[in-house]
Amino acid sequence: MASLKNIRKRINSVKNTRQITKAMKMVAAAKLRRAQENVLAARPYAEKLAEVLQRLAGSGGEGVGPLARREKTEQGERALLIVVSSDRGLCGGFNANISKAAEGFLRENATRFADISLITIGRKSHEYLRSRASIRKNYSNILSTLNYQTAALIAQEVIEGFLGNEYDSVYLLYNAFKSVLSQTITLKQLLPIQPPEGAEEEFHPEALYEPSREELLAELFPKNIEVQLFHAMLESVASEHGARMTAMDSATKNANEMIGKLTLQYNRARQAAITTELMEIISGAESIKG
Repeated sequence: MASLKNIRKRINSVKNTRQITKAMKMVAAAKLRRAQENVLAARPYAEKLAEVLQRLAGSGGEGVGPLARREKTEQGERALLIVVSSDRGLCGGFNANISKAAEGFLRENATRFADISLITIGRKSHEYLRSRASIRKNYSNILSTLNYQTAALIAQEVIEGFLGNEYDSVYLLYNAFKSVLSQTITLKQLLPIQPPEGAEEEFHPEALYEPSREELLAELFPKNIEVQLFHAMLESVASEHGARMTAMDSATKNANEMIGKLTLQYNRARQAAITTELMEIISGAESIKG
């Protein structure tokens, strides 16, 4: 049985850990509120813009633009996968799940694409995937101070690579925020932009656009990629804080349970030590009488 001193050390150690996990939970909860507000504010705009672009791309006619179509080449299709994770751990299975989803995408599409390269946003996915896939570029330490300009720069690099025929399709993989307890891994095709089913039946060729349809598409296509990427990063940040809050809450509860067990073990050991001392005193007294 462990000594009383060792048990006391373990109890104090677990209590210190509990203080850390409680503090991290409170910090994550404060950050989650702000991140959730940002997600809820950006989500309707991103969804509506994507819908408008999809319908414009599906309305037929010329001038759709190079971002909405891609001619097949003899070399075979090449794909780019953008994976959004986090820069820090201690958030449960948040990073492991998104990294394994990316690995699953590579495995499932190995025969469909001649080559699949990755852009990782977040240090954790880069650490996991760098030995398993071809990573074009990694962006770390940008999510803690996320802004639209950063997303726009990444989107511009992606668009330039697409227009330069470096890859034929672009996919985005991220955790969509549902609630504190729920984050959904989401795979979205960014390029080429796909028209929705039934778009040709819904649109009328005689529709007039002001400015012209070609000018509208030329302006909105790149903007849509920026918005969708920024929205995905906001969703991922909120999901990270929710996952960390849940993980730290679970760790605090486990610490409380461990402290209770160790306290019980300490009391039993202390009781046994007292009993042993009493027995020694009684035995010594009896021997003196004898």
